[in-house]
Amino acid sequence: MARVPASARSLLPRLRLDLRGAVFRDFPLKAIAVVIALVFWVIIALNQSPADVTRPFGGRIPVERPTVPSGYVLFDAAISDVGVTLRGTDAAVSTVVATDLHATLDIGAADLHRTDAQDLLVRVTVANPDVRVTEITPSTMSVRVEPITSRPAGVQVRFANDPPSGNLPGDTALNPSEVRVSGAASLIARIAAVYATVRFGDAATDLVTSVQPVAVDATGAPIDGLVTDPAVVQVTVPVLPTATTRTVPVVWNIRGAVGAGYGITHISVDPPAVTVRGEPAAIGSVDHVDTGPVDVTGITADRSFNVGLVLPAGTSLFRSTGSTVTVSIAPLIGTRPFPFVAVQTVNLPAALVADTDPQTVSLVLAGPVPTLAVLTAAQVTAVVDGAGRATGSSAPADVAVRVPPGVTVQSVQPTRVTLTIRTRS
Repeated sequence: MARVPASARSLLPRLRLDLRGAVFRDFPLKAIAVVIALVFWVIIALNQSPADVTRPFGGRIPVERPTVPSGYVLFDAAISDVGVTLRGTDAAVSTVVATDLHATLDIGAADLHRTDAQDLLVRVTVANPDVRVTEITPSTMSVRVEPITSRPAGVQVRFANDPPSGNLPGDTALNPSEVRVSGAASLIARIAAVYATVRFGDAATDLVTSVQPVAVDATGAPIDGLVTDPAVVQVTVPVLPTATTRTVPVVWNIRGAVGAGYGITHISVDPPAVTVRGEPAAIGSVDHVDTGPVDVTGITADRSFNVGLVLPAGTSLFRSTGSTVTVSIAPLIGTRPFPFVAVQTVNLPAALVADTDPQTVSLVLAGPVPTLAVLTAAQVTAVVDGAGRATGSSAPADVAVRVPPGVTVQSVQPTRVTLTIRTRS
């Protein structure tokens, strides 16, 4: 590039940068513009929302057992803890603790007419309104809602152990002896018994204690989830020495004869044995206890008799009891001959008549004696079938015998007759 001659430099305008003037010229206006810009920046920064975050909560939340409608019970509910995922600002999510979360089942959606298992939604709320729940794991739980029912049940005393050596439990007393058991209908249906279980101590003293009755199923396992009213019963068990007791069988004392044509098939006594007590000299020779007399005169069906026990002199029952004698009756089986039963022809057209040879048969019938005794000849018939027989025909025909129910035909003589068909004259 060519250099400008020195003589020509004086001709160029002299340029000078005035930085001071650039800064301070119109300074008030420039300061106001900067302030306005700063105000707008602050406003925008303050109004801008912080970014939301989604984060799993670091722990499990217990699901509260919901309150079911009156008259129903939550049964067989697999209620467990749940995990949740939260969403909100980082600051809000970070401050959530377990006590801020409340989990429950949506019991309002349950169908009260169903008794099978149904899945209900889990609802979780957060105390901080700036945080919300986005996911619940598991989101549903299986429960059964059943109607509450109840029924009375007698209480039985059950001993958890034996009394001290040399002693026996006496007659137990319960107050009350019956309770009302309430709970889910399916549980009530499983009740086989209600027990009040007591345990003897080491001392030979009478046992008086309050016990909570427990319902058990057919296997003897306790049934949880049931309530008894009253909640406890009082059990009193005398503890008695065994040195002067003896257990002997109970022997029935039957008098009279059953109805004609009937017989005794079985006799049972309840209890089959009893324990008697007394001085050694009194019970030493006792080998049985008789029942009171049982009169079976004329009876023709099974019958039970409640009678007392006849105790030997100087003895008494260890536990007070009566006895029930049950007598089983059945008709005797016998036979009865019917030597002359006329043979009748059936299924024969009105224009025809039939003759049989012989005209009668001899029968022997079997059955209960009382039934045979009142059986009449009109109730026993012998017939031959004339259907399809031609006029003038003569041929053998089988004899069929008809008798009332409960009666059987033991023999028929003869079993066939000659049937002759002719025109009615």
